[in-house]
Amino acid sequence: MGTGLQANNPLIVAAFRTQLEHQAFVVLALVAVLAACWNVLRAAQLRTQANSSAGAEISPNPEPSARRLLRISFGLIWIFDGLLQAQASMPLGMTTQVIEPSAAGSPSWVQHLVNAGGTIWSNHPVSAPTAAVWIQVGLGIWLLVAPRGNWSRLGGLSSSAWGLVVWIFGEAFGGIFAPGLSWAFGAPGAVLFYSFAGLLLVLPERAWTSQRLGRAILAIMGLFFVVMALLQAWPGRGFWQGQVSRHATPGTLTSMVQQMAQVPQPRFLSSWVASFGSFDAAHGWAVNLFLVICLAALGVAFLSGRSRVVRIGVLSGIVLCIADWILIEDLGFLGGVGTDPNSMLPMSLIFSAGYLAMTRLPAPVEAMSGSSVPRPNWHEWLVAHPAYFFRCLAALGAIGVVLLGVAPMALAATNPVADPILNEAIDGTPNATNAPAAPFELVDQYGRPISLESLRGDAVAITFLDPVCTTDCPLIAQEFHEADQMLGAESRRAVFVAIVANPIYRSVAVIRAFDANEGLEHVKNWLYLTGSLQLLRQTWDNYGVEVAIEPAGSMVAHSEIAYVVDPSGHTRYILDADPGQGTQSMQSSFAGLVAGEIRHVLARS
Repeated sequence: MGTGLQANNPLIVAAFRTQLEHQAFVVLALVAVLAACWNVLRAAQLRTQANSSAGAEISPNPEPSARRLLRISFGLIWIFDGLLQAQASMPLGMTTQVIEPSAAGSPSWVQHLVNAGGTIWSNHPVSAPTAAVWIQVGLGIWLLVAPRGNWSRLGGLSSSAWGLVVWIFGEAFGGIFAPGLSWAFGAPGAVLFYSFAGLLLVLPERAWTSQRLGRAILAIMGLFFVVMALLQAWPGRGFWQGQVSRHATPGTLTSMVQQMAQVPQPRFLSSWVASFGSFDAAHGWAVNLFLVICLAALGVAFLSGRSRVVRIGVLSGIVLCIADWILIEDLGFLGGVGTDPNSMLPMSLIFSAGYLAMTRLPAPVEAMSGSSVPRPNWHEWLVAHPAYFFRCLAALGAIGVVLLGVAPMALAATNPVADPILNEAIDGTPNATNAPAAPFELVDQYGRPISLESLRGDAVAITFLDPVCTTDCPLIAQEFHEADQMLGAESRRAVFVAIVANPIYRSVAVIRAFDANEGLEHVKNWLYLTGSLQLLRQTWDNYGVEVAIEPAGSMVAHSEIAYVVDPSGHTRYILDADPGQGTQSMQSSFAGLVAGEIRHVLARS
């Protein structure tokens, strides 16, 4: 799943930032259009203020306070998460430092599922991370600006759906299938609370007009805290243990806190976390007992349904969550690869909203009697309520920002071929040049004479392969074949040439056996060339290829290099053909690079 590249690879980081900047211009254009629309609507309203038939308020009843808390707070959190996704370490650090660790210890089926999502990110380290930025920023704006009704409910549904995607593929189901599950570490995952909040926003507003919804939310959270208390108290999971001596293995909680203290962060935070780690190491049993009692008490308080008891539980829960967020989760987003503020903040918002939904019901709205007031036409209504229509337009703009991320994410998910930029990041950018390619006169796998001059009019990709090699050379041959397939109809104007790079095994029979073994014997534009040792040595020298016989072996060591020659016979690009390490899709990034450079030279001709 990983690329093997450092998270701060300058080429990937620069491409990521450039794409973010380009897409930011699109977002700014949307903002400019919305600003112009607002000015038009406001100006029209000012011109017709005297028209009393259009002066009624569109929504006389205020939004329920619990719903407003969820909508605004989770909108802001989504925007914050989107900005975290814009960190330079995200393109290459997300899989190795976030996704893979979150799946470690989970059952194999969870790891396979998570790896599938991680591979999409690894293969497309520019488009996938930028897509995540705009999806989450767009969702946050959508929740904040959408007018009440279907606009807002649809935003909640979209938020819930994306939260589930992140919970499964980014958090490995919040680690609920892995050992060491604990409320203190953020179980069952922050974005699961995002999804829960989104589902609550989907509910019609009449659901918020009675205490039943608030009691249901608190009951769910109460049951959750009781289960978390049981898990925290379960013996044999390492939570009752601190660290009895310097050389003893620390307990689960102590180990977690000590790791968090090493994360890059402000010094005062690291000192707080380190101090708590030392305290837990010395008093692990007492700390865990305190956690178990607090979690159980919160669960009982929320399940009681009594407003006074619930109020005490809410205040105590907020204090406990903040303490855990600082001292154990270490704020959750520090260190350069934090993707969210972890679960304590969204968890606190959920049970706080439950309390508000139970105790602060919206005032009933009196129905208007009579029907003597004529209904204004759409133009009058539009002019009278510009704020409503502006929020509709703003919601459309937010949807546009979400789609700005959804489209490339969908393309990345359906494209198994790794982006060519990965090969550039590993082996360097192709060296652009413009010089006549060195001529050669050899024979192909069928004994026919082939020269570079005979290939004029076509783009030519040239590399050097050992026909008895069983490691890199077959991979390079397959990458050439894959590049041919990527070209589609353009492959009719391209020829893929391999030249023997073995002074011993260089017969036509040997290279035909190589082709048969690699399934290349029926590829029409594939040529594997050989010739006398003198002609081969001259060709190797002309193309800068070093060939050396390895001791006690039939294979040879040789330079792994590729050339792209334009139809006029000029070398345009020189590429490092080393396939390196990684998955098949990672190696295919070289195929995409070759195909791209061939397209460039064909476009110039």
